[in-house]
Amino acid sequence: MSVLGDFIFFLFSNPTTWLGVVVLLLVLYLVSSSVTSQEMRKGPPGPRPLPLLGNLLQLDLSRPYKTLFQLSKKHGSVFTVYLGPKKVVVLAGYKTVKEALVSYAEEFGDREIPPIFYDTSFGHGILFANGESWKEMRRFALTTLRDFGMGKRMAEHKILEECHHLIQMFEKHKGKPFNTACPVNYATSNIICNIVYGSRFEYDDPRFTNMVMRANENIRVVGSAPLQEVFSLQLYNMFPRLVSWVKGRHLILNNVETTNREVKDLFKSLKETLNPHICRGLVDCFLIRKQKEEDSSVTNTHYHEKNMLYTVTNLFAAGTDTTATTLRWALLLMAKYPHIQDQVQEEMDRVVGSRVVQVDDHKNLPYTNAVIHETQRLANIVPMSLPHKTSRDVTFQGYFIKAGTTVFPLLTSVLYDESEWEAPHTFNPSHFLDEEGKFTRRDAFMPFSAGRRACLGESLAKMELFLFFTSLLQRFRFTPPPGVTEDELDLTPAVGLTLGPSPHELCAVSRQ
Repeated sequence: MSVLGDFIFFLFSNPTTWLGVVVLLLVLYLVSSSVTSQEMRKGPPGPRPLPLLGNLLQLDLSRPYKTLFQLSKKHGSVFTVYLGPKKVVVLAGYKTVKEALVSYAEEFGDREIPPIFYDTSFGHGILFANGESWKEMRRFALTTLRDFGMGKRMAEHKILEECHHLIQMFEKHKGKPFNTACPVNYATSNIICNIVYGSRFEYDDPRFTNMVMRANENIRVVGSAPLQEVFSLQLYNMFPRLVSWVKGRHLILNNVETTNREVKDLFKSLKETLNPHICRGLVDCFLIRKQKEEDSSVTNTHYHEKNMLYTVTNLFAAGTDTTATTLRWALLLMAKYPHIQDQVQEEMDRVVGSRVVQVDDHKNLPYTNAVIHETQRLANIVPMSLPHKTSRDVTFQGYFIKAGTTVFPLLTSVLYDESEWEAPHTFNPSHFLDEEGKFTRRDAFMPFSAGRRACLGESLAKMELFLFFTSLLQRFRFTPPPGVTEDELDLTPAVGLTLGPSPHELCAVSRQ
């Protein structure tokens, strides 16, 4: 008999030995399955965290997007960091961010709602909401914005009317230095107000100017850094039960409460003059829809007062700040690079002349269009996007990410991706021009993000940027204040949830 035969005979003739072998094989199988399962469920790599603090000491907390971008070069395009005890997965680079937000849109499509944002909207509205309520409010807002001309002639007329008011504000300074922040914010805010309420506000209306001021202050405070303000909002977001008393939180809550009170007063006036057959703006449309559902005894309706309030305030804040910030960057860059301003104005003089600029002119203004796009790319105003959250377990690029994990799509790594842009850290309009000088689109141009959470006002923002920028450049030449050279104009962004220019003044010198 062979050795193998003898071994088999021994096993089956000795039940105790046979049972032991079976148990041993079973244990080996379970261990092997466990190891295989762990390998299959391997999470993204990342720097080693410290207890409680996580990776906070490794980050530049005033500009975390810069540190995260650097970490991506060491740990790859999908990696893990810990903000205190909270685990966060960071997505870096154009291909990775697009794949996650577009190809895995459902898995990466939920919104992470930090405590401070839950405190201010309670899961209602559009920006910091999830589930069926968010879907319905986003659908309603998109449909209504389109009905009121987003991307169409109706919106163009409203923007051009606001351009006229903004030009008048600039002219009042008679070529002397001034801060562009307030008038530009008022102008972009009025576009949203016109669509939402059906009317604009005067720039000296205290209710309007205070609402704009509070919205801007909240955006600035939310982005303040823990090392600058020891008990900042970031600390509250990490340890909400321990430090709910922080100063920044109470400032934001007070601002939100005051703005909500003002907005409710506006709602009251609109309700009193409501005509169910004519919608003056988004609020009227909401009120009419709300009444229809109440009359039909619809249960679990999403058309209630809280969703109306927070949808409107979300649109007001987002629609004001992002477009105004980008436009301020554009004017600063024109003063910083006068030779580029020269080329924009030469092209506009040749193509448009002295007539009013129209949206369709962008087809014949390739260089001007390229300058606007390059401003959006370089300005990088929402470098970490707003935080996402995985809606379910997902294996992405070989890494297992649990449901409910916070995710940062690092937009700065897309807009500055060295494999996509020839000179990513330089203001270079040629990024959007072909060899013949024609405007060319770039896949890695993603300032509005992508997928389910892409900016719903993208087409409106593009129209605003083009019309405001061209109207101002047609009328004014932008220069540094007397005694300040172009080289001395600072392009370091201010700290905040969005990256605006540092405080500065410009001269708007009339060209007429």
